Amino acid sequence: MAKEEKDKQAKGGGGGGPKGPKSGKPTAEEIAARKAAKRAKSEQQDDVADDAPSTPAPPPRLIEHYQTKVVPELKQRFGHTNNLAVPRLEKIVISMGLGRYAVAGGEGKAKFDQAEKELGVIAGQRPVRCKAKKSVANFKVREGMETGLKVTLRGARMWEFLDRMITLAIPRVKDFRGLSANGFDKSGNYNFGFNEQTVFPEVDGAAVTFQQGMNITIVSTARNADEGRELLKQFGFPFRTDEKESGKKSKQD
Repeated sequence: MAKEEKDKQAKGGGGGGPKGPKSGKPTAEEIAARKAAKRAKSEQQDDVADDAPSTPAPPPRLIEHYQTKVVPELKQRFGHTNNLAVPRLEKIVISMGLGRYAVAGGEGKAKFDQAEKELGVIAGQRPVRCKAKKSVANFKVREGMETGLKVTLRGARMWEFLDRMITLAIPRVKDFRGLSANGFDKSGNYNFGFNEQTVFPEVDGAAVTFQQGMNITIVSTARNADEGRELLKQFGFPFRTDEKESGKKSKQD
């Protein structure tokens, strides 16, 4: 009999355990603890939800400017009858050439990483590392070596970057006398650059250890250089007018 009672207690059938005769049934204390844990978790989620914005972020202001002012102006100027025929921005490509740091060893790698971090802060997007397509002995470049960085912006990030560049970065350029009006190709895309990354206020000037320039390409659906130039003028690009006028005079002569 003593052996049978020990077997029953080992199987939980003796009724002497803390959970009563049925070991799988939770006690009142366990149920209360579970409810308290759920209540605390729900309160924590409510606090996080209160910190989050109640409404989505507004669209970039340049989009509204383009739709309300730029499109009617360009339609009247170039004679377009359809809004879809009006030139518009497609993407902005920011690139940095860092080949001299790629061949410099350990110190060059640190500068490469720092430039990648600064470009990511400027663009709000992680850059892509570009690799050499072929080896060039004169420049000590081997095929597959990382020689530059590139970021392609589209959509809202493109408009936000364009707004920050026009209103904040360009006015911070030293001895600025206007952008070149001859930087357009036959398709209406515009190319220009900055000599240093500190023109963007997102970059901490005190933490910068070396100056690094960048090239910016603005790709649009313009049919020619005149449409692309007028499109960027409507956004407030400060072009130098003397270059365009002098170019026309030389052609006429």
